Amino acid sequence: MADYIAPLQDMQFVLRELAGIEQVAQLPGYEEASADVVEAILDEAAKFAGGVLSPLNAIGDREGAKWHDRAVTMPAGFKEAYVQFADNGWNGLSCQPEHGGQGLPKVVSAAVQEMWKASNMAFSLCPLLTLGAVEALELCGSAEQKDRFLPNMIAGKWTGTMNLTEPQAGSDLAAIRTRAEPQADGSYRIFGQKIFITYGEHDMAENIIHLVLGRLPDAPEGVKGISLFIVPKFLVNDDGSLGARNDAWCVGIEHKLGIHASPTAVMAYGDNGGATGYLIGKPNEGLKYMFIMMNAARYAVGLEGLALSERAYQQALAYAKDRVQGRAIEGSDAGVPIIRHPDIRRMLMLMKSQVEAMRALAYTVGAAHDTALRHPDAAERAKQQAFVDLMIPVVKGWLTETGIEVASLGVQIHGGMGYIEETGAAQHLRDARITTIYEGTTGIQANDLLGRKIMRDGGAALKAAGEMMQATLAELEKQPGEEFAAIKAALGRGLAALAEAGSFIATNAAKDVRGTFVGAVPFLKLMGIVCGGWVMARAALVAQARIGAGQGGDGASFYPSKITTARFYADHVLAAAPGLAYTVRHGGASALALSEDAF
Repeated sequence: MADYIAPLQDMQFVLRELAGIEQVAQLPGYEEASADVVEAILDEAAKFAGGVLSPLNAIGDREGAKWHDRAVTMPAGFKEAYVQFADNGWNGLSCQPEHGGQGLPKVVSAAVQEMWKASNMAFSLCPLLTLGAVEALELCGSAEQKDRFLPNMIAGKWTGTMNLTEPQAGSDLAAIRTRAEPQADGSYRIFGQKIFITYGEHDMAENIIHLVLGRLPDAPEGVKGISLFIVPKFLVNDDGSLGARNDAWCVGIEHKLGIHASPTAVMAYGDNGGATGYLIGKPNEGLKYMFIMMNAARYAVGLEGLALSERAYQQALAYAKDRVQGRAIEGSDAGVPIIRHPDIRRMLMLMKSQVEAMRALAYTVGAAHDTALRHPDAAERAKQQAFVDLMIPVVKGWLTETGIEVASLGVQIHGGMGYIEETGAAQHLRDARITTIYEGTTGIQANDLLGRKIMRDGGAALKAAGEMMQATLAELEKQPGEEFAAIKAALGRGLAALAEAGSFIATNAAKDVRGTFVGAVPFLKLMGIVCGGWVMARAALVAQARIGAGQGGDGASFYPSKITTARFYADHVLAAAPGLAYTVRHGGASALALSEDAF
């Protein structure tokens, strides 16, 4: 398996030129995120990712997490790496300073998280869940709960989980049965079983803080009767020390296609009298609080699609340069590296262009989140939040679906060797496969995009996003040359297709909801590739301006390659937009035409 090297030049380019890190650093509370500080953080994160986490990736895949007698042992090196990770302060990068965090912008944290996920996705899932639990407690926990749990969670001494799914419920949270019985001291006894709990048990930290969805005895039926509880692995004494072992046990871990080093636990609560839990916020509002964690996790899972794509691309590129096979198509007596073959170059460019589009879109959304949180003007905060809400299902759904495609291309470039585990290409594909299922499948993301993000506001947020992209199209009009003409034409067709599909949804959803929602995933993909084309066009415009100013970047080919890659994306990826719009408009009838017994 090739070593992971963080793509710092492209990360810095996107942060600076597309996400606007300098503007983010001017927001109240983010003043510490100067260009020098951000550069230093990324440099150190790259060293840790490449030097500590990446070498453990294949080890973790081979050894996997091991369960025995209700306890989980992590693969060799993971515990030591986690201790170093926590000691270096990486866990609290974007957490609030009031409880020990560094308070850095989300967009900076996103770039660092990309490195953790690309170097070792299985390892990265532990801090991902902890940060989601931290965010839920920061926003919804009581002052006493924050003081008791947050400092050690932010420091990384304790980790966190979120417990939603149950065997009979799956994604239907209205069907959960875990119950919570009130106690005289204000605590609750928790009884139930949860499945698919990432890092529900492990040996890397001294305590695990589970956030668990359950029902009170008088709770109404359905999602309106769900409450959220803190259930620690070890109870916490008033002085902050660890107390008795709670009645919360891991009764097994799943054997999975990928991410073998990430323990996916089956958790049993209350088998020995009841697990002690503490209500977060108000009764029966747990789903609202859990969605705080879920939205953060959905964005982070989108970053997994990006990160695994980058890792697969780096490995495929290294192999294509090294592997000598076949003669050049134009005629040659000697064998050539396979990167000389046109189809290999096509596949590498498909990987490269989509990686760059995913990164640019994800960081742009991260910066919008920071602006929505901290901008002094309320109207601007609302505008940016509407954009973030619209884009979260796109970041989660499109980046992960594309991540699987890119990882599969990496296997294809390796040929037969890609199917052999020792090369490592197969691991990226296996690890990526879960990302379209995590935190709601692509279908759930697409339904959310249509039902909650477009239909609920009458398409206002989608229209505002379209106007931003139209402004970029107008800038392309000013650029001479064949490459910019091709980018402009493809983006114009893409925006027209997006507007056409969006109008169809707004017009037809009420009268043909089933037929309209057949097109939900094609619409999400359409929106993803058009938004990707938008940010790639912005990157090309910046690159052209830098070239015109005589700025070559770190390496003479960097800015010209940005323009070439944007042109390739326009020709090979964005070109699919009109076809997807056609599917959104016409695909419902054939999908629903057959009776169920005809399948």
